[in-house]
Parts: sequence; structure tokens; C-alpha cells
Amino acid sequence: MENIFLNKAIEISLESIKKGGGPFGACIVRDNEIISLEHNTVTIDNDPTAHAEINAIRTASKKLGKFDLSDCVIYSSTEPCPMCLSAIYWAKIPVVYFATTRKDAEEIGFSDNLIYEEINKPISKRKIRMIQLNKSKSLEVFEVWKKYENKIEY
Repeated sequence: MENIFLNKAIEISLESIKKGGGPFGACIVRDNEIISLEHNTVTIDNDPTAHAEINAIRTASKKLGKFDLSDCVIYSSTEPCPMCLSAIYWAKIPVVYFATTRKDAEEIGFSDNLIYEEINKPISKRKIRMIQLNKSKSLEVFEVWKKYENKIEY
């Protein structure tokens, strides 16, 4: 099935390659209107978090003036990686449309398997050493947050 918004995400993913970015694009839509259309800029910006979906979420949030994008949908040229999927959940986007799968991306050198494997391991078994320090001091900040009357919940 063809979709105009998904085609836009795919088209910008091709533009991304020509600009020196990765082959990924994303489009955020609200009420059949494109709010943001972005591509991967990891190598352009030297920013490992500058995936198409992250860029699209950042642009849409700024444009709409809110972090809750629950009234939007996202179209991604490829199934979102674990980082982007997490950001989609944090943005409360309820629907993701995508074209190619993570397996397709793996076949051209973009594999997220390590992350999927690592996330399910106990902290002590992960490849990246994770060392907990200063818990009581950080818990003090949480106590302030719990009592803070002007907090914006998210």
C-alpha cells in the first residue's frame, strides 16, 4: 500500500544520503498536515542521537510548542531503532508507520542487535560498565521533585 507521508520520509532519506547523512527519513503528521520532515544527520552533525525520528520529534515539539505529541503520527522510512522507539514512546506518539524493517537495515550495515541483547541483560552483565554512585544525594533531589508544587508532569 502506498502512503504519501511515508513516501515523503523515503524521499528525504534519499536526500540524506546525498547530503552525507544516513539513509533514513521521518515525517510527523497531525490532522493530515506535515509538522516535521527530517532525515538522519548523525555524520553531518557528529551527533550519534541525530537519527531521523529524533530530529523529527525535536522539530515537531518546537513547532507545536509542546512535548506531548499524542495527537500526531510518525512515518519512518525504516522501523525505528531502540533509541528512536524510546523517544516515540516518550513523545506519546500513538502510531508508527514504517517501510523497511530492522532486518533490512541490518543487511546494509545498520544493526541494533547489540542494543536489543544488552537491554535485557542485568546491569552487571552489560558490555558497558555501569557503576552506581551517590544514590542518597540523588534521592534528595527526587524528594524535592515529589514536593515541588509547580512541576510539569510528563
